[in-house]
Amino acid sequence: MRRELIQAQQTRKFGWVDILVIALSIGLLYFLLTLGSGMKASFIPEQASELSLNPILLPYYTGRSLLRMFLAYGLSLIFAFVYGRIAAYHKRASIVMIPLLDILQSIPVLGFLSVTITGLIGLFPGNMLGPELASIFAIFTGQAWNMTFSFYYSVTAIPKELREVSSMTRMSGFSRFTKLELPYSMIGLVWNSMMSFGGGWFFLAASEAISVLGKDIKLPGIGSYMATAIDKGDMNAIYLSIATMILMIVVVDQLFWRPLVAWSQKFKMEQSEGDVQESWFLDLLRKSVVISQVQAYIKAFTLRIRESFQGIKSIRRTTKENPVVNMFTRLLKWVIAFWLIYIVGKHVIDGVLLVLHLSQADMLKPLEYGSYTFLRVLLGTLIGTLWTVPVGVTIGLNPKLSRFAQPLVQIAASFPANMVFPFITLFYLNHHISLEIGAVPLMMLGTQWYILFNVIAGALAIPNDLKEASTVLGLNRYEKWKRLILPAIFPFLVTGWITASGGAWNASIVSEIVSWQNHDLVATGLGAYIASATNEGNWPKIIWGITVMALIVVVTNRLIWRKLYAIANEKFNIA
Repeated sequence: MRRELIQAQQTRKFGWVDILVIALSIGLLYFLLTLGSGMKASFIPEQASELSLNPILLPYYTGRSLLRMFLAYGLSLIFAFVYGRIAAYHKRASIVMIPLLDILQSIPVLGFLSVTITGLIGLFPGNMLGPELASIFAIFTGQAWNMTFSFYYSVTAIPKELREVSSMTRMSGFSRFTKLELPYSMIGLVWNSMMSFGGGWFFLAASEAISVLGKDIKLPGIGSYMATAIDKGDMNAIYLSIATMILMIVVVDQLFWRPLVAWSQKFKMEQSEGDVQESWFLDLLRKSVVISQVQAYIKAFTLRIRESFQGIKSIRRTTKENPVVNMFTRLLKWVIAFWLIYIVGKHVIDGVLLVLHLSQADMLKPLEYGSYTFLRVLLGTLIGTLWTVPVGVTIGLNPKLSRFAQPLVQIAASFPANMVFPFITLFYLNHHISLEIGAVPLMMLGTQWYILFNVIAGALAIPNDLKEASTVLGLNRYEKWKRLILPAIFPFLVTGWITASGGAWNASIVSEIVSWQNHDLVATGLGAYIASATNEGNWPKIIWGITVMALIVVVTNRLIWRKLYAIANEKFNIA
């Protein structure tokens, strides 16, 4: 480690870049401490919280929202690595884990809030930490599933040759993760992370301005600011919040996502180097002595972790031979299994007993409503595919265009679509457009980006060698699309379809019922049914509506999307 530090100091000199990095680090630390302290303020559930629309408070509200978003993103990343890796390497577990992921993806954010908000408020009485954790968890549910699907499919698509090499070299689990699985999945994971982050923005207003089970809670944030402005019909506050949101998305893109995209290009599998993505901020950081020293410490720390894992593995080998330890391990597994079965079974039985209170007509309504929402989801996915494939391929294959288009795409994807819902609602009201059809564009505003980002990632992942070969062979545009582009992006496209359709079901909660002041537009669908039941605090309807939605999503994924992905993995994996 010392040798690396000395080499870093010899190649770079301490300068203004390092002063800037230190200043930014101190500012970031102060920012986190200041915003974090606000999460522990006093809170009284019985008192309806009011949010000030004073523009001076917007920077503070924006910071609080950003903090929630990044905390949820960190949790989502950890969840994606752990859950996706277990599902990829344990076939028996994946039989349960992947359908469970389908169910979790289909459960709307309001459904998670209904379950968590009361429990967390009770866990932290009189403290804002309970609603804050509920909001972070709700944002987590808008990010984690897409990232987990991306990582899982990338790991399962690793070529057999690379798997055999990792086995022959006897890589440990940690080494295989850091040297094979993470690099191979990096490009798709980064772009899906960007999309998942945008998915979190989509439900920001619902997670910060919480109205469930008779409770009206508004947390300080840009989402709740926008929700309050809509409730009061304050157009100036709405315009100001939109401008603030756009500025925030641009800053996050330039300082976080663009450097990640540029850095991830080094994991592209190709023998000849093509045009690469660039980031001015990443280039700036690479000139810093402080950053190089931090990198050296991180490498040394990672090495220690790897050695610790190897030591743990050797201890496990010796303890496996001890019969007492084996008996204790088996007993512990059975205790944990029975405890989980008891907890899950108890909640399932309680839910079934509640649902049984519904009449036969109430039981059949969600099934009928689900068919309407199902048609809207399919129509939205089809329309979204028609424009995202050509646009995504064009952006992914043209680095110069990508440098210009990435911020625009990031703004469009990250901007909470429900922030423009008031304007669309006014348009629908003025032109007498029914939400039965109008709900489809509203769904697409939040879900078509899943397809676009996956297509861009697929196009970026095409090795430059194959591009050069298609040029040497003189393939025309039609042949290039047929023999190279479509086969290369197809696995990514299927992943986009799966996550977009799941996101569309989730988005139906806010797309099938929209309002402007005293005017409400409601579409016949399962999303509107669940949203209405959630606002009423009707647990039997909430549980049954979410159950029906989960069943439809799981069946659709089993019969359509999973079969398409199997075809993509077997026939169109060009790695």
